[in-house]
Amino acid sequence: MSASQIVTGLDVGTTKVAAVIAEGLENGDLSILGVGESPSYGLRGGSLVDLEATVEAIRTAVSQVEQMAGVHARGVFAGVAGDHIRSINSRGVIAISGRESEVSCDDVQRVVDAARTVAIPSTRDVLHVIPQEFVVDDQTGIRDPVGMSGVRLEAEVHIITASATAVRNVAKAIGRAGYKVIGLVAEPMASAWSVLEEDERRLGVVLLDIGAGTTDVVVYFDNSVHHTAVLTMGGGQITNDIAVGLRTPLDAAEQIKLQLGCAMASLVEQDETIEIPGVGGRATRTVSRHVLAAIIEPRVEEILSMARAELEQLPGTEILAAGIVVTGGTAALRGVAEMAEQVFEMPARIGVPLGVGAMGDLAVDPRFATCVGLVRFGVTRGQGTGNAVSWRKESGLREWLRAHVPFMG
Repeated sequence: MSASQIVTGLDVGTTKVAAVIAEGLENGDLSILGVGESPSYGLRGGSLVDLEATVEAIRTAVSQVEQMAGVHARGVFAGVAGDHIRSINSRGVIAISGRESEVSCDDVQRVVDAARTVAIPSTRDVLHVIPQEFVVDDQTGIRDPVGMSGVRLEAEVHIITASATAVRNVAKAIGRAGYKVIGLVAEPMASAWSVLEEDERRLGVVLLDIGAGTTDVVVYFDNSVHHTAVLTMGGGQITNDIAVGLRTPLDAAEQIKLQLGCAMASLVEQDETIEIPGVGGRATRTVSRHVLAAIIEPRVEEILSMARAELEQLPGTEILAAGIVVTGGTAALRGVAEMAEQVFEMPARIGVPLGVGAMGDLAVDPRFATCVGLVRFGVTRGQGTGNAVSWRKESGLREWLRAHVPFMG
């Protein structure tokens, strides 16, 4: 097995650090070799607040996945999360300079570079410049303009930026843990690359990745990304509501939420009861599971309503035929898909990583959606644990497009 075929994805989250090692297969699927997970207390709302705690959590999670996979993860593709992530759409225009006015790969590179020359503060780093479509003269909707004849070439792109400080801190924590950062990826995009079907991206879909501290929103239409956003609310608020409402420790509240919680009280029987641990050694109590659901439901509805409010600011979202896909740890809650359908008035499903082979059952879980997307990102670029060469210099346009957008081209 060549080291260049193996990729490690690292999701440094608010309450956990997760890692996945996988091998890219010839058919485009992933063979999952191992997964690892460690509790994390070093981030808040996706931003690092305790460096040493984060370093230790990274070491623990990656050590677990290395032991399972039997592979040393020298380098990782890491996710960048948090409400500091921003996105804008931009347009670039150039004159076609190719022989006989024929679009070349250099022209494509130049027009994308022109589109990214927008006023971005020095305090922010550009994570992705994702082509949406190309226009040759007046012909729109072009996916691959190379070889076409014309006078003017335009590109519509989606630019995702992040706080430069946050990016440096994530890279520093990974470096201190003893690993090299091969690439940094916006976690909303990693999750989208992991769980969305091609038909969904083409017809129009909204991805909601509900993490512990934040909720990522990605809008696809016509196989292109049109909007990304990060909301400052996630599953951690649900856990806190349970801890306060039922007077139980936070760790117990998290377990109760995942194992017994439900996002819609109407789906729970009135007479079903559960045992709740007390705080500070107090005796356990018996409460109705319907009461637990009544605590969870308003917060889930609030999170989904915030996402809907975000969408209502965008034009054309009423024609997102594929509806809503919900992933992330909170997606494991019973009734989340039903609540999403009710709030958005669209069909909804729970998103789990797609296209995973051997041992894939370990990663077919909404909690690992981001990690699997990070691995897929690395495999697409041909950058495994032992191969950090420049993909852009060695690729033609179709490969270049796939390197920016794995499901494009």
